[in-house]
Amino acid sequence: MQFKHLLTLCFFALTCLFIEPALAQNKVITGKVTDKKDGSPLIGVSVGAGAGSGTLTSVDGTFRLSAPANTTSLTFSYLGYNKLTVNLDGKVSVGVSMEATSTALNEVVVIGYGTQRVKDATGSVASIGTKDFNKGVIATPEQLLQGRIAGVQVTPASGEPGAGVTINIRGTSSLRAGNNPLYVVDGVPLDGGGTASGFDSGAGMSAARNPLAFINPADIENISILKDASSAAIYGSRGANGVVLITTRKGRKGQGIQFSATTSVATAAKKYDLLDRDQFLTAVAAVGADAAAVDYGGNTDWQKQILRSAVSQGYNLGFGGANNTGSYRASVGYDDQNGIVKNTSLKRLTARVNASQSLFGERLKFDLQSLYSNVKDQFAQITNNAGFNGSLIGAAIQLNPTAPVYDAQGRLFNLNGYNADGIPTGNSFRNPVSLLNQIDDKDNINRYLNNLTMTLRLFEGLSYKGSFGADISRGLRKTFYDPKVIGYTDATGIRNFNIPSATGNGRAIYQNTELTNYTTEHTLNYDKKWSDNSSLTALAGYSYQTFKNYNRNQVGWGTSTAGVLVKDMSDFQNQLAYPIGDSSSYKLQSYFARVNYSYKDRYILTGTIRRDGSSRFGANNKYGNFPAVAAKWRVSNEGFMPKGGLFDDLSIRLNYGQTGNQEFPSYASLALRQLNYDGSANPPLNAANPDLKWQKDVAYGAGIDFTILKGRLSGTVDYFNKKTTDLLFLQDIAQPAADTRVWVNLPGNVRNTGVEVGLNFAAVQGTKFTWDVTYNMTFTKNRIENFGNRNVITGNIDGQGLSGAYAQLFANGYPLFTFNVPNYAGLDANGFGIYPQGIDASTIQGSPIPKFNAGLTNNFTYGAWNLSFFLNGATGFYIYNNTANAFFYKGNLVSGRNVTKEVAASNENPLNSGEVSTRFLEKGDFLRLSNANVGYTFPLKGSKIKSLRVSLTGQNIFLITNYSGIDPEVNTDKQRNGVPSRGIDYTSYPSARTFTLGLNASF
Repeated sequence: MQFKHLLTLCFFALTCLFIEPALAQNKVITGKVTDKKDGSPLIGVSVGAGAGSGTLTSVDGTFRLSAPANTTSLTFSYLGYNKLTVNLDGKVSVGVSMEATSTALNEVVVIGYGTQRVKDATGSVASIGTKDFNKGVIATPEQLLQGRIAGVQVTPASGEPGAGVTINIRGTSSLRAGNNPLYVVDGVPLDGGGTASGFDSGAGMSAARNPLAFINPADIENISILKDASSAAIYGSRGANGVVLITTRKGRKGQGIQFSATTSVATAAKKYDLLDRDQFLTAVAAVGADAAAVDYGGNTDWQKQILRSAVSQGYNLGFGGANNTGSYRASVGYDDQNGIVKNTSLKRLTARVNASQSLFGERLKFDLQSLYSNVKDQFAQITNNAGFNGSLIGAAIQLNPTAPVYDAQGRLFNLNGYNADGIPTGNSFRNPVSLLNQIDDKDNINRYLNNLTMTLRLFEGLSYKGSFGADISRGLRKTFYDPKVIGYTDATGIRNFNIPSATGNGRAIYQNTELTNYTTEHTLNYDKKWSDNSSLTALAGYSYQTFKNYNRNQVGWGTSTAGVLVKDMSDFQNQLAYPIGDSSSYKLQSYFARVNYSYKDRYILTGTIRRDGSSRFGANNKYGNFPAVAAKWRVSNEGFMPKGGLFDDLSIRLNYGQTGNQEFPSYASLALRQLNYDGSANPPLNAANPDLKWQKDVAYGAGIDFTILKGRLSGTVDYFNKKTTDLLFLQDIAQPAADTRVWVNLPGNVRNTGVEVGLNFAAVQGTKFTWDVTYNMTFTKNRIENFGNRNVITGNIDGQGLSGAYAQLFANGYPLFTFNVPNYAGLDANGFGIYPQGIDASTIQGSPIPKFNAGLTNNFTYGAWNLSFFLNGATGFYIYNNTANAFFYKGNLVSGRNVTKEVAASNENPLNSGEVSTRFLEKGDFLRLSNANVGYTFPLKGSKIKSLRVSLTGQNIFLITNYSGIDPEVNTDKQRNGVPSRGIDYTSYPSARTFTLGLNASF
């Protein structure tokens, strides 16, 4: 800790004590270089004054050059831009605009602790900006890039507003440690928490919302993905699954006021094809049951009762500007996103300030990024593991269509009626409208993300940067169950304490979550440019982070007045004597360095090293080292390459690197015990393991970057091979023993290999009409190696008679999450299932990990009109339809429950059991028109309005797939004993088809 304090003291001491050295024989020239087309700053422009004097522009396009006193002009050169010579005319500060000849190689990508032009990148880094973001109703940042980048797979858990997302960069690698990438927002690495999942009160657990929902997508200017180990190693222990760097908008000269407004209408893209009243009664009679006994006189479309046409709106207002010494941008945004399931929504209010100011002739610079966000979620009772009665979706798709919504007394219909106090009796089915009207579930999360950075130029080429970041989140989720809610008749156990059923008693649950993340970083940066186009950049740094996650939960039951709900914890007669909850903390201390050397702009070499210490690991393995090296050969700059030939630019890249993974529970290396509510202790959660060490990824790869046809066609082809070893896992201990489980590093490894292709083609570049095409595709192979005979099962399957059933395993020689279920070969002549190897003989089947992903974007402009559409697809993967397994078989008709028309028309025997098998395992291959946008920009001259644009955007417009469920891009959390699952669909929130009308204006 003393070292950390010393560096912090240096941060301020250097500010106060630095004295600029005298350069009597030279003069200092400053300036800024921008793109002539859009005014954006150009990074890494070569600025020369002759006689060997030169420098490069920094991240904001500015430069500071010490040149001979008799210098009269400067030269500016930048690949893809016309070379420019500017006469100084006695000035020592200049503003320069450069005109592009080719843009692909000059795109700037954000890398760890800096930025870099694409042409200088040795690692595999992808970048996407506002022009290429997905349009329409966007709840979280991942939706902006879904399907757009090779090697990056984004799978939403469901169609719920702000739903959790699984994002895999170059495959998935972990058995128990985290598989999601590290997110860094404006230099602050985030922790993935901050939201609370729903308590199981008798209908399963509901998933937490996406923790990134606090970021306003309208504030994001750029998202860069560090895909390979050589680029991600600068983040060491947190870069194993790749790094997502999010950069928000900053002020620019003449920016002024920007305003945008959107209104959207969303409907369910697909519904289950269920029987209506008459079809249902006919089907019941056909299976030999008494149709009259299950006819309750109604005619109800239960899906219609829970779904709606959802209207959403969003507003954003920004104001910014810049001068030669500083910039600023302030923005506020409000989004009100209503889900297509009633009583679901996400409301978000954000306020952001980004500012920078240079002092003392640009020798000292301060940067501030500050965000406040308030997110209010409303949840319906849609859960991951509801029993046979189902949560909201399960109840709606199986409920008898002859049941009315209300009975003759105007009460919500309950098959067994009500008692004298108006409390529903029995537990024959759940009325979905009761679940909507009599359960209130909302949260309120306030989050603050701030980062202050100071940059000090010590002397020419050398600068010091110090930053302090704070990420603070405080949330409260309140859930109330009306004592008249139908079907919640089971008691709930919490830490060895039974809480009476919600039906008849009511229930209140308060979940308080508090997350704090403090980061301090100090870096030294050195840049040197030589007259022969050689350059050197070096970085050395120190980082210290602390994370705390504090949870406290309270439960109350028994309303003060029988049968009457008051939505306040104080109205409940019984409450837990003290709050319960598991809190945690951990710390990271890191040292890192990177050197990038370019020889004559032909041979580029990058070396990186990071040493991380984490409090999560065993006493004997607190620290891990993560080195990386990458090289690039710009073949097109060689003398033997013909000038004006096929290639404008041709480069070959090689890379190797190591990263680590510490995304698993804190205190896992210690003996950990969880106390029950009554003070007694559960069996230990895990035994101590002082030798627990880092899960490690070792990756290598090669790539080719090219540009041809005078910059009109550019592309990248990459091969990657990533091996994950020392697999973190919570393993059972053979009994009898004092402890039951222990965290270990399993032998064996997970390997991901693949090829990525990305192409950009300016097909037509006319004065009035343009057509740009962007295409990406990824081939991926995943498998477990050297795992011995060990099998790890996961993927719980829920439904009547399926207690303990599962569908997936981890086994040697197969991909992660491989399906392992009995073979189903159809129905025999009597309507019973045929299982060639036997009903209990599970066999290895397909994988939920796609072997191929692709995305295609077409952008057109014609005068003031623009049109774009985006298609994405995936093949070579399977989905397990747990919804069909639980509800869609003919035996349900006998018990008066609904099924699909397909099931009713089949020759299945109503006595046939719905076993876990390949009957419900389906190919997930799909092609989707994900996004289409048409807009018109009004020609404005002499107006106070700088620009005005209207647009219409469609999302999820059509889907081509043979999957019988709602959507193949789904991932219900069906973990088993903490082992994650993948590719299982169980009563998921439906996906929406959305159309958005937008207005953008600047003043």
